[in-house]
Amino acid sequence: MSRTDGGPARAVHPDAPATSRRWWILGLIGLAQLMVMLDSTIVNIALPSAQADLGFADGDRQWVITAYALAFGGLLLLGGRISDMFGRRRVFLTGLVGFALASALGGAAPSFGLLLTARALQGAFAALLAPSARSLLVTTFTEPRERAKAFGVFGGIAGAGGAIGLLLGGVLTQGFSWRWTLYVNVALALVALAGAVRLLPREGRDRAVRLDVPGVLLVSSALFGLVYGLSDATTHTWGAPATWGPLTAGALLLVAFTWWQTRAAQPLLPLGILLDRTRAASYLTVLVSGAGVFGVFLFVTYYLQGTLGYSPTRTGLAFLPMVAVTMVVSVVASTSLLARFGPRPVVPLGLAVSAGGMAWMTALGTGSTYAAHLLPPLLLAGVGMGLSTAPAISLATYGVAPRDAGVSSAAVSTMQQIGGSVGTALFNTMATTAVTHYLTSHPAHTPTTLARANIHGYATAYWWAAGVFALGAILTFALHRPGRLRAPEGERDAQHSGAH
Repeated sequence: MSRTDGGPARAVHPDAPATSRRWWILGLIGLAQLMVMLDSTIVNIALPSAQADLGFADGDRQWVITAYALAFGGLLLLGGRISDMFGRRRVFLTGLVGFALASALGGAAPSFGLLLTARALQGAFAALLAPSARSLLVTTFTEPRERAKAFGVFGGIAGAGGAIGLLLGGVLTQGFSWRWTLYVNVALALVALAGAVRLLPREGRDRAVRLDVPGVLLVSSALFGLVYGLSDATTHTWGAPATWGPLTAGALLLVAFTWWQTRAAQPLLPLGILLDRTRAASYLTVLVSGAGVFGVFLFVTYYLQGTLGYSPTRTGLAFLPMVAVTMVVSVVASTSLLARFGPRPVVPLGLAVSAGGMAWMTALGTGSTYAAHLLPPLLLAGVGMGLSTAPAISLATYGVAPRDAGVSSAAVSTMQQIGGSVGTALFNTMATTAVTHYLTSHPAHTPTTLARANIHGYATAYWWAAGVFALGAILTFALHRPGRLRAPEGERDAQHSGAH
């Protein structure tokens, strides 16, 4: 292809849609990603209302959250490979329809058992939707600057989805009913479905890709064990068999999966995808960010509602400035900073800035206010997440062959999900232990003492989150190579041929 204006030629993927449609496609992919991310948190605020309505016990309450996490985290790599096999458009549409139907079932659920089934189905269809959405982004945006901008927007949505879920959950529960935290997905899915049918190009099935059945069984069982064990650690001790048993089994199965991937004819997750230093650093960043983000949302929510007395809706609104900053910085980091400086200074700096925000939050007390004391560290954490998460999501599929785009995208979501589970379990355990020690050393359990004990627990969690972010900054700085990234070989070839 040639140009007569003397400007640089673009590399155009043969399946890439026309320019006028690409940004509309980004909108519908972003909507699907938002739906998947907000469902990790939107039901949290609605749980007390759902419990009162359906009459399930306190001990069963966590399973409404865990059922989604187990199905989503356990089936992600399978969903990614199915996307590679049967076509991204077909799998994306299937995920949207299935997610909408599962959400409608959950919203109408007359019993706890049916609600639980619907949440598990939501997670299963989300495991189809998330990797196909990411791989569609990779194949739709092939020109480097446009791709950077698209991944900046997408990364901002990924980082902000949990906070938007908290806001939306509060608004819908207070204004309507807990059931609307599930029904809202039907409306979102129908909008995305209408756009996808119209905009996404049709593609054939790749019959050269085969499903690695032993790999699927091993990794799904491993991820199920890890997510289950980490979820159980939030309500039991780490020494409880229900916690360490699944974690041990999950770790052993993960070792077995890794061994099998070196011998499988068509491995589910080619280890070369993970062993590349740039991609390894990106997966680590997503893991760390997932842990930190869930730590922020969980304990800041507790603080706003329990200490400052905020309503669920006001709590959600309190996160909006952080969400806005994260999205703006994500676009700037992906389109400008990453191209100019490369990932080595940008991504570790983002993790270090997030660590600073977490450390700043440890100063919060019973007399602190939102505007003067909480908003500044929230904004700082938002800047850090924008600098790190969006570039990491973009680079996690850097240089991956198109036939592995789905499974490599699924690996990103898997790291995010495992990170969230690790963060929730670890920080919750540390906070609970700190509260217990505080109350033991302050035997007069007055309301003031109890409030200070909770603050002490939150501060402990923030310190741990700061440590996780700081460790991530050090490791990613060591992994990323200095200098700007070169375009992948296939992309360079396309650019070269396009110029002639």
